[in-house]
Amino acid sequence: MSDFLIRRVPDHLSDWINTGVRQSGLSKTQFVKEALGIAYGQEHTPSLFSGCVPPVRFEPSALPFKFIDLFAGIGGFRSALTKLGGTCAFSSEWDKFSRKTYCAWFNETEEDIWGDINLLKTDADIRRNIADHDILAAGFPCQPFSLAGVSKKKSLGRAHGFEDEKQGNLFFKIAHIAKVKRPPVLFLENVKNLRSHDKGNTWHVIKTTLEDLGYVVFSEVIDACDWVPQHRERVMIVCFDKRVFGKAVPFQFPEPPKTRRPVLGDILDERYDQKYILTDHLWQYLQDYAEKHRRKGNGFGYGLVGPKDQARTLSARYHKDGSEVLIKPPRGGHRGRLDSKRSKGNPRRLTPGEAARLMGFDDDLAAFFGYEDGFPQVVSDTQAYRQFGNAVVAKVVEAVGRQIIQVMTRYLRANGNGCLIKG
Repeated sequence: MSDFLIRRVPDHLSDWINTGVRQSGLSKTQFVKEALGIAYGQEHTPSLFSGCVPPVRFEPSALPFKFIDLFAGIGGFRSALTKLGGTCAFSSEWDKFSRKTYCAWFNETEEDIWGDINLLKTDADIRRNIADHDILAAGFPCQPFSLAGVSKKKSLGRAHGFEDEKQGNLFFKIAHIAKVKRPPVLFLENVKNLRSHDKGNTWHVIKTTLEDLGYVVFSEVIDACDWVPQHRERVMIVCFDKRVFGKAVPFQFPEPPKTRRPVLGDILDERYDQKYILTDHLWQYLQDYAEKHRRKGNGFGYGLVGPKDQARTLSARYHKDGSEVLIKPPRGGHRGRLDSKRSKGNPRRLTPGEAARLMGFDDDLAAFFGYEDGFPQVVSDTQAYRQFGNAVVAKVVEAVGRQIIQVMTRYLRANGNGCLIKG
């Protein structure tokens, strides 16, 4: 926070700033929390950062704000935005197993999490149940627009995209909430195919709808491979309310980190239960399946990778056979005595802990929320794999979120209000 000065604080806090002597028993963290709390209570912009309370923990570059977490899953948006200074004001997730993980990770109860967002039918429902917020975050259901989802639905003779009544129309629920609550920022995520689905018509409807609501729309496909050892392309959509930020919003998507790309060796465990090693039968089936499609000229098959590689996209179906990300056995084969169904030369699945780290839910992020040994697993392996396959990559959300924070901070500086001013 060296680039800012904090104003209107009590005398004992001013003395702490000027002389380095603070009130007895007052830690640095308590000082910052109290100072920001007082500043926000005395000077704020009603339409932005209204009533924010600084989180218990945040990074030095963070800025207190409120956000809501729609289609929350296991909290990819929540974990990243909380780290950037956000306080979650409302969460919604219909899947009971994802809610169980979400509650365990973020110390919530089932009563704290809204279920089916479609139950908020009217403007009055939305006003009554959803708190005011600065950022609306949503990784809305992607299956109606994904390549795999469209192919599957076509093969079954089912509707896809916006014609999928259960999932495809959920974007319009986001638009409805945005229209009623008018959050200054929208932060959305979906599969890469969203922009090409139905020859671009789907994306045209989404973008036009957001612009008609009065938002400046930015979108970019980002591959998570620069942040985690996985190729995972997703379209990130960031929108700013013209009535708050104006038409010329100085937003840019993040550049990839200037460090080496992460590899699987960064997230793999040295020890793992033999149940994650493929059985001889399953390994033979996957090889035969891949060979059959190779002869047909198709690209279907398993993905066999080692510690120096990056993985394919982890999907929600990973629990079935693990075929998209199979880890090569170590040199000399797997350690220990294996049962009769498994051979030392067979590849293995990722463990749920490895899958968590592959999605950016690493030990550092877990420690931020008070977990010394990674985020706890409170569901079965099958449900855990499904949850990670459906999640957003927390590290990518954090990187984009930092760029949003820059715009918000610039707005505060330019308008001379809020708790922070330029030093």
